[in-house]
Amino acid sequence: MTEHYDTLETRSPEEREADLFARLPKLLAAAMQAPAYAERLRGLDPAAITDRKALARLPVLRKADLPALQKANLPFGGLVPSRPGSFGRLFTSPGPIFEPESASTDAWGVARGLRAAGIQPGDIVLNTLSYHLTPGGFILDSGARALGCAVIPAGPGNTEQQMEVIGAYRPSVYVGTPDFLKILIEAAEARGGDITSITRAVVSGAAFPPSLQAWVRERGIDAYQLYATADLGLIAYETAAREGMVLNENLIVEIVRPGTGDPVPEGEVGEVVVTNLDPHHPQIRLAVGDLTAVLPGMSACGRTNTRIRGWMGRADQTAKIKGMFVRPEQVAEIARRHAEIAKLKLVVGRADETDTMTLKAEIYAEPAGFVDAVSSTLQQVTKLKGAVEILPLGALPNDGKVIADERPVG
Repeated sequence: MTEHYDTLETRSPEEREADLFARLPKLLAAAMQAPAYAERLRGLDPAAITDRKALARLPVLRKADLPALQKANLPFGGLVPSRPGSFGRLFTSPGPIFEPESASTDAWGVARGLRAAGIQPGDIVLNTLSYHLTPGGFILDSGARALGCAVIPAGPGNTEQQMEVIGAYRPSVYVGTPDFLKILIEAAEARGGDITSITRAVVSGAAFPPSLQAWVRERGIDAYQLYATADLGLIAYETAAREGMVLNENLIVEIVRPGTGDPVPEGEVGEVVVTNLDPHHPQIRLAVGDLTAVLPGMSACGRTNTRIRGWMGRADQTAKIKGMFVRPEQVAEIARRHAEIAKLKLVVGRADETDTMTLKAEIYAEPAGFVDAVSSTLQQVTKLKGAVEILPLGALPNDGKVIADERPVG
């Protein structure tokens, strides 16, 4: 097997972009066969959407809105043009959100990420993600089997039996959450169990901080991260270069300002928005609620797709202030009403047992009466009074936070 999964990983960025956007009109036409997408995209000419600027004009579909949409129109909210019976498996995730799995091999596109982690045909993989109703276990299972691996469908928990299975089959690869990997290692150390056959791990579904990465590495396990969701499958994956995460093929990924559908400049932290080019289950500008940023340049591993910094927090920063919910969309609306504003952050605090709001604004220019005008807009949009603080360009941190709740806990 070659170092890379296939030649798609090493094509030029221009070739990739041309291919993705040549396929997009057909994908949009397929999506519009579903009633909800037909309504959302009413009047759209799919043939006209052939670049990122045109795509950015389409509405964002927020993952947080899917439970209500699906409840009103079971099972998929009218967003899937194919019949439920045409899929291979049907799942539910917390929310609840109902998700279909294509009947195709490696339906979630995970094999590419596993290959980048050094997994080879013939490896035995211990899969500890759940196989019960949720897609997690099957997402990794399908990718491993597409690579030619044998999979132990272990699921989470029951460490005693896991030790027995590891002893019998001697798997070389662990896949699952980093938390459960730590539990398994600690259980083996406490009980004298032998899990030394596991020398490689692919983790997803939870934070994997540098301290835990080092702890796992000290125990002889080379671990890689996958960034995946139950809706889309694999979005990005870590490679041997250890420089961010490379985006998967077959996806158009945008990073937008939270609360909007507006792409941010390269390097700025924003919300992940994904268009999945699968006509069986098309997803148009799905905002998954995670924050990240694009890294400049290409990976030293030779893969030419865009790199992101990985998961950097949640984009849903809604805060309840004086009994009123204030959302990122409202902060974005304030910026839209004042062309002088480059960037905003609403800081929520507490003083004299009362909630406070300070709108910090990076601006291009400050015309007469500007602070009063923005203060008035802040009150109109949020129904709450707050202070306005003017800042020079570049003063706000690049952390993707539109609303920063700095009230003390407890």
